[in-house]
Amino acid sequence: MKHFIDNSKGIYDARELGRPRMLLLGFQHLFAMFGATVLVPVLTGLSVSATLLFAGLGTLLFHFITKRKVPAFLGSSFAFLGGYATVTALGADKGMTQSVALTYACIGVFCAGLLYLVLAGLIKWFGTKKVLRFFPSVVTGPIIIAIGLTLSGSALNNCVSTDHSWIIAVVAVAVVIVCSIWAKGIIRIVPILMGVIVSYLFALSIGNVDFTSVKEAAWFGLPFRWENTAFSVFSHPDWSFMVTAIISIIPIALATMVEHIGDICSISSTTDKNYLEDPGLHRTLIGDGLATALAAAFGAPANTTYGENTGVLNLTKVYDPRVIRIAAFIAVLLAFCPKFAELIHVMPSGTIGGISLILYGMIAAVGVRNLVENQVDFTKSKNVMVAALILVLAIGIKYALNDQIRFGSIGLSGLAVAALVGIFLNTVLPDEKIFPFEKEMKEKDIPEK
Repeated sequence: MKHFIDNSKGIYDARELGRPRMLLLGFQHLFAMFGATVLVPVLTGLSVSATLLFAGLGTLLFHFITKRKVPAFLGSSFAFLGGYATVTALGADKGMTQSVALTYACIGVFCAGLLYLVLAGLIKWFGTKKVLRFFPSVVTGPIIIAIGLTLSGSALNNCVSTDHSWIIAVVAVAVVIVCSIWAKGIIRIVPILMGVIVSYLFALSIGNVDFTSVKEAAWFGLPFRWENTAFSVFSHPDWSFMVTAIISIIPIALATMVEHIGDICSISSTTDKNYLEDPGLHRTLIGDGLATALAAAFGAPANTTYGENTGVLNLTKVYDPRVIRIAAFIAVLLAFCPKFAELIHVMPSGTIGGISLILYGMIAAVGVRNLVENQVDFTKSKNVMVAALILVLAIGIKYALNDQIRFGSIGLSGLAVAALVGIFLNTVLPDEKIFPFEKEMKEKDIPEK
């Protein structure tokens, strides 16, 4: 495919490609985000149709707020999976159904989205460096690691749910690995989608898929129901549980906001255009936050900027945001097809388990990369203590205390406690070496072995 460049703007201009090719590029971006985006509602119990609708609308809202300059697609965030799981588990302890508990979780995610606006305002007022010093990699890295590790149990449960789940999961994992390492072109950009498709077809070939509900589903319907939206909670609210849900989920936004900044930097590097300055980091944060709040209000997962689509930008060399908006419009159209959503709902548990093993491990690996790339110094006692307590509290509370510490009528998840403790300790602890004898050795000029 020939690429055309608009030298007056310094970016590739897709208009010169013509409408058919622009549409093809839009579908390519849709495929890039699709596998991961639809997996979130499958794992949480949220609506697939609502997810696609607000991924598309959220992306369009983001582009409007960022002056249509940033070629980013907003898909479902995996970082909040632990929050959804925690709130639904706490709701079950109170006798709530999963759907009711999820509406409270959506309120927590809605508030997390509004937290983006607070950070955006602080950055606009005080500057980026002064604000982000409270969220260094030694805090956000371990939090991201903990998110991945605390979700690992649910992935394994899906892998053993039926007699054939393990073999289907192995197929899914193998396809993702092969596509990620040896594939070329667009296939290498969408390994998750390929893993879903191939393992799905394999499960179908061994009779592990029931399409009855797909046949019964309508071709056209509304993407969400009132009883699944956050608004439905206020007809008979449990205020105490609402506060618990908000406090349990909001700290996760500390990690996702830093992840957002990394994604914007990645897109800037790919397109050779500094989006942190123009349209500004505060605008991209507002766009992401409002998209997340809008999605949560109507029962869809939190949104986040997608690295998969940045990979497509790098592959095609077409950086025009119009192409991303085409993908967003297509996602909105698919949201109004219940038959398509039901096709996702009947996905084999082995497929879900295998893909989850990869994705949850990748979340943890991203946290490790965050620490490595930012050269966090673990010879400092401060960094060791902060990271250690974040990991132990998040994972320990998850598995030893059923992911809940109660303070009166308020319950906090392990991730919430870990994030709050990590931020507090990082702020108050002094920077000192963990090995005091190192200083003494240097003072005595004793050579280190």
